[in-house]
Amino acid sequence: MNEHLIKNEEATFIVRVASLSMLNAGIDIDDELIVDRSLDAKHNDIVVALIDNDFTVKRLMIDENERWLKAENPDYDDIHLHDGQELIIWGVVTYILKNTRKKS
Repeated sequence: MNEHLIKNEEATFIVRVASLSMLNAGIDIDDELIVDRSLDAKHNDIVVALIDNDFTVKRLMIDENERWLKAENPDYDDIHLHDGQELIIWGVVTYILKNTRKKS
């Protein structure tokens, strides 16, 4: 399974989702995301980002004047950087792992 899901073992890790901010992208609470830190993030990639010492999972949007993070749930705000804030892309989400068995 690793050979199909992990292209760069040394730069890949798994993150468990704790928010519904990416619900419309098919990402639910307790899903696990395979994240590759060796990839260069591009416009429209889902990324793990660090802003003000907080990690978040959002869609990276890049236009002529700005890089910002889009939530895929209307109940959550998009993230636009303010003066002094730094956006660090921690890694690119390559796969979403879901548990299809219901908890009892």
